[in-house]
Amino acid sequence: MSQTPLQPNYTKVFIQRDYSEGCSVQFQNRFPQELEGRIDRASFERTIAKINEYFIEAEKGNCSTFCEGFCACFSAYLIYLFTETHYEKCLRKVSAYISMQNELVYNPKGLNLTDPVNRGLRVIEISSSLNDRLST
Repeated sequence: MSQTPLQPNYTKVFIQRDYSEGCSVQFQNRFPQELEGRIDRASFERTIAKINEYFIEAEKGNCSTFCEGFCACFSAYLIYLFTETHYEKCLRKVSAYISMQNELVYNPKGLNLTDPVNRGLRVIEISSSLNDRLST
């Protein structure tokens, strides 16, 4: 009889991009079945809604972003050696928010959110944390 290697008892859940309203960066807020009993639905939905808000803010055009673009063209894009773009600032907000959510909500439940920037803005990955893997 051949032995099968032990499979780790952890899961990865991927929250896909939502293309229903075009190509802007938005993620589906449908609660995955794999997280049932691991985290409450309201916390999950709040997290995804806030991440989506940050991306809406990042892609919004206003006077400030117009001036940023004008200055970039005028300076042959050398301005970006000294300043961050509006989009980069919003990506930093997303990263900070995800870190805070991991610390306060997800890590205590044995879960970990991965920044969508690390996945090419294609998905948000929610996986079992290392502590949860070791305890099972």
